[in-house]
Amino acid sequence: MPAKSQAQVLLEKADKKANSPGGWFASSTTKFEEAGDLYQQAANSFKIDKLFKEAGDAHAREAECREKSKESSEAANAWWNAAKAYKRGYPDLAVQALTQTIVHLTQGGRFRQAADREKEIGQIYLQESNDLRKACDSFERAGDWYAQEDATATANACYKDAADLHADLNEYQQAIARYELVADHSLGSALTKYSVKEYWLRAGLCALAMGDPIAAKRNMAKYTSQDTTFASTREAKFINILIEAVEAGDQEMFTGAVVEFDQVTKLDNWKTGMLLKIKRGIQDEPALL
Repeated sequence: MPAKSQAQVLLEKADKKANSPGGWFASSTTKFEEAGDLYQQAANSFKIDKLFKEAGDAHAREAECREKSKESSEAANAWWNAAKAYKRGYPDLAVQALTQTIVHLTQGGRFRQAADREKEIGQIYLQESNDLRKACDSFERAGDWYAQEDATATANACYKDAADLHADLNEYQQAIARYELVADHSLGSALTKYSVKEYWLRAGLCALAMGDPIAAKRNMAKYTSQDTTFASTREAKFINILIEAVEAGDQEMFTGAVVEFDQVTKLDNWKTGMLLKIKRGIQDEPALL
């Protein structure tokens, strides 16, 4: 029979401690504190052996002991450590552990940290499960928590990610509302003002993807009134040409504008996807003679 690993020995000790009857003098709190420490040691030992599922499970059991001994802060930390272990190949379990972490953090009023963990959940949904809807909801929630903690820049980054996902889900009105919110927040600071044209460009593409060049025009007029320098930017000129091409049902004009813009400012995957949607709309609705 192979010798037990150090991690396995510690895990058994932890189980024994957690399940032992309390003595005459030992309080159950002390018992669970000690068991929690042993589970933590076992988890770290599993990590050394690169057994991440076992490490996550040990941290989860540690977290339950911390909860039983009313150590909320330590429980939050243990769940987070479990999530970090589970992230190595077990995304569903990582999300469950992060959700438990957030329960403790919000109860303790630690919304900034809760937002960090919620953002992690969004990234897992996006990268591991490609679940755009759940990722979008997580980024929205994280953004709200960052905003209430005055972490405006981080809130904006989450809202922008949520807006991109709303657009991917064809929820263009929600996407536009989020881009405009982030642009409004960014206008007030010299450091972030330069990025406003990017948000308005994305909002403009969303309006065109809805097949609504009139709304796109109206929004462009509104953006220009908010920042008079916007009209002279490449982004504004690009959207205005696209609006013209869509209204004229002119695919060649549309494609020419896209190629010209891309030569100077490389289009990212999101914009390329949106432009393809808009172009298909032109094909679907030939211009009236």
